[in-house]
Amino acid sequence: MSSALATTGLAELFVTAEAAVRHPAIAEHATAEVSDEVMAALSGTVTPQGVVGVAELLHVPLATVLASSPRLVAVLAYARDPGNAGTILRTADAAGADAVVFPDDSVDPYNPKCVRSSAGSLFHLPVVEGGDVAETVAALRDAGLRVLATTADAGTLVDDADLSGPVAWLFGNEAWGLPDEVVALADERVRVPIHGRAESLNLSSAAAVCLYASARGQREPGGCRS
Repeated sequence: MSSALATTGLAELFVTAEAAVRHPAIAEHATAEVSDEVMAALSGTVTPQGVVGVAELLHVPLATVLASSPRLVAVLAYARDPGNAGTILRTADAAGADAVVFPDDSVDPYNPKCVRSSAGSLFHLPVVEGGDVAETVAALRDAGLRVLATTADAGTLVDDADLSGPVAWLFGNEAWGLPDEVVALADERVRVPIHGRAESLNLSSAAAVCLYASARGQREPGGCRS
């Protein structure tokens, strides 16, 4: 909530009496104090935190992102789980990404669970919503980014990939990954190594490995090659 107040401001802000005591700095911006029952109805969660704000959507056009010469972008193609999506937003923010793109057929970045899972990062970096995946990839490539697709059967490990330049990562669906036609759009396929007996990584975990590898690769001479 503090991130929303600091960046976009809030059209309305509701707090319970208990939350007002716990968070006086937030409560001073409150539109109204409401009962626990009203807060439960407003928040839609089992255990609400006692604070609910109403903010404007933060959608940023892809052209605006590309005009700023981004070096690290995450593209969620057909991702459907809002918890995963919000966690990737949070991780992308922590890794220093310049934007996260949610093309058509991906989860709504303003889904309440996605917003909560982003832990405020939704307000920290540009979020691009909508658009065809192929057109998005073409625009990213035209802007000078190398497009990498994450697949389980890729020959190149993330530790061996050249991540020294601007990169856009394609992350797929939680259950079936990226469709073949989307993988075909990428400049290279990359996989996260599995050293133990696990069959796979959760989407947000795999995205964290890739985004941090890019962040490290762009800061170290010679990229991320081992």
